[in-house]
Amino acid sequence: MQPSPARDVNVASTETLISPVGLVEELPLTPEVEAVVLEGRRQIQEILRGEDSRFLVITGPCSVHDEAAGIEYAERLKALQDEFSDRMLIVMRVYFEKPRTTVGWKGMIYDPYLNDTFDIGEGLRRARRLLVRIGEMGIYTATEFLDPIVPQYLAGLVSWAAIGARTTESQTHRQMASGLSMPVGFKNGTDGDAQIAVDAMISAQSQHAFLGIDHFGQTCVVHTNGNPYGHLVLRGGRSGPNFGAESIAAAQELLNSAGVPSQLLVDCSHGNSNKDHRRQNIALDSIIEQRLAGNDNIIGCMLESNLNAGSQSLSGTLAELEYGVSVTDACIGWDETEELLRDAYGKLADVVQQPVA
Repeated sequence: MQPSPARDVNVASTETLISPVGLVEELPLTPEVEAVVLEGRRQIQEILRGEDSRFLVITGPCSVHDEAAGIEYAERLKALQDEFSDRMLIVMRVYFEKPRTTVGWKGMIYDPYLNDTFDIGEGLRRARRLLVRIGEMGIYTATEFLDPIVPQYLAGLVSWAAIGARTTESQTHRQMASGLSMPVGFKNGTDGDAQIAVDAMISAQSQHAFLGIDHFGQTCVVHTNGNPYGHLVLRGGRSGPNFGAESIAAAQELLNSAGVPSQLLVDCSHGNSNKDHRRQNIALDSIIEQRLAGNDNIIGCMLESNLNAGSQSLSGTLAELEYGVSVTDACIGWDETEELLRDAYGKLADVVQQPVA
């Protein structure tokens, strides 16, 4: 293509990226891992349909920046997944993309070396490799899809997906969600408005046609069937937390009025903790009590949890960072995570029926 002063004025360079099919062939989805992914989706779908009364728990780091720490977290979580499986369905949060309000580290996919070199090809490889490894352990995974091209590389390894507060109102992400193969949670807007997420659910249920890429990286028109497993995730906002009974009742009224499923998840972090990781337990305790009081439309929770509590600033190399501590939002540590889940498991004894095998 000939240069033109009317095109690419602010583009410094472009580089060719491996195609989705190329990465899948390089890091294939084995039948065993595929079975894990599909089983996770099946069980989440049953919870969303009201056929399984277990409590869905999506827990893990705000973002994964260190594969070794991610694997160690998964190993610990696997023990709880097995122990609590009669009352809880535990899914690991494995987030590789981070939306930023202005600028900052955007996640492992975009900057795997944490040094602004932006080796996205390597980031995609690391992300897919980690998802394969976690799947081999028998753990179901959850992630947020931010860039609409990324699912072509990773979606076959994911059992639950989120559309975040900053992108729930985006037509691009609603269209993308309509074609995703797993259940999708839509978070309320950053101001706390749940109507935005309800509108997204309606949109994602519908058929769409939009521009995208196919598995070979070729630009194409994507035609979707619509995703019947969209649901609301309450995460609070600038207006404050929305995990209380009054806020949940208001959200369920919006869902019922729109004729979409009334089941919802509560994200115990973000606005629901006033951005203080030490307050996630307050939101969790509240929704467990509401569940015990009879609100079975509260199907589960999300927790931001890591091996060690708190957060740290990105500086220097990975080797200079504190192991198992978030480089994005502050997280609760493993000990508190286990304590909270063990307590919730005990309380859920009277409201959760043994799932049908």
